Amino acid sequence: MVTEQTTVIKVGIADMNVVHPPNTIRTSGLGSCVGIVLYSPMKSIAGLAHIMLPEASISKSGTINKAKFADTAIIELVERLEGLGVKRHSLLAKIAGGAQMFQFNGTSDVMRIGPRNVEAVKNTLEALRIKIVSEDVGGNSGRTIEFSPATHQLTIRTVNKGIHII
Repeated sequence: MVTEQTTVIKVGIADMNVVHPPNTIRTSGLGSCVGIVLYSPMKSIAGLAHIMLPEASISKSGTINKAKFADTAIIELVERLEGLGVKRHSLLAKIAGGAQMFQFNGTSDVMRIGPRNVEAVKNTLEALRIKIVSEDVGGNSGRTIEFSPATHQLTIRTVNKGIHII
């Protein structure tokens, strides 16, 4: 009997990729960044983006890395999945991260990167009519996430808090 070898597809910071079973997809270093998984339960295919900032409009450079920003990364990930035969209306989302890693005095919104990232992800998903089925966001601890398109489970390892699955 031949069993398929499972490979973990790694996604870096400001990066994205897609995965089919039996492989899984993982990203580390989610502090204020948000990891977003878009998946199709019917096609057993998933994409993961590691988002650093809320919107591309804050970029100073002429060319942007679409995976870096919530507004552009989610659209790009949807387009990649559609290119693989996934119907947008079948996509579901799971999100994690968006921690407030440092405490600052004052009420400046600029330093609230984690909460702003979460808000931008949710707004973009709502605009695209993609339902968030579970989330693990906020707090002040970093996370590593790994998603299995076969089981639709997102395993979250949170610094000093252990592992849980959503």
